[in-house]
Amino acid sequence: MANAITPEKVEIGARGLGGILAVPEDAAGLVIFAHGSGSSRFSPRNTFVAETLQRRGFATLLFDLLSEREALNRRNVFDIPLLGTRVAEAVDWAGDRPGTAGLPIGLFGASTGAAAALVAAAERPDAVRAVVSRGGRPDLAGQALFRVGAPTLMIVGGHDYEVIGLNRDARAMMRCETGLTIVPGATHLFEEEGALQKVVDLAGDWFALHLPAAA
Repeated sequence: MANAITPEKVEIGARGLGGILAVPEDAAGLVIFAHGSGSSRFSPRNTFVAETLQRRGFATLLFDLLSEREALNRRNVFDIPLLGTRVAEAVDWAGDRPGTAGLPIGLFGASTGAAAALVAAAERPDAVRAVVSRGGRPDLAGQALFRVGAPTLMIVGGHDYEVIGLNRDARAMMRCETGLTIVPGATHLFEEEGALQKVVDLAGDWFALHLPAAA
């Protein structure tokens, strides 16, 4: 188990987007989070996932995909190409930063953030080594799905019926290694007892399988 670490406040890219970086000693990789619409770096669900991944030895970066001013325009919240570019900028930022440079990078996207993560994976094929989608809308990544090379795991709640179908359709378009796991009894936000812990376990295993081997 990794030693306790103190998260660091950081600023990402030219816009200085707020972020929270946590890097355990001898990190096995870095997981960058892409939150869903209406959320931020303070998402309680993503924070839970990040803290658990840290205990498994992964560095994590939670950050805002939009500035406060940009977030006031609701069109930006659903602008997947824009959000994907922001995730790609975070990948570049981490690759240039002492302490994270050289770490294999995984992306964890929730809801619409999953589409942004997949767009970034398509844009940065040499840097992104694995992707996990939680209750995601990978279909919103559009044609970028054909270009994703990173192994991608889709996790969907068993009661999130429409999203299950959208994930299956998106998976059929992808040419990389993919997995689709349905968590029985879970709804879109995985608020049921034990559901989010199941997501953490699945994501941690996926990153453990694909990130260190890519280092």
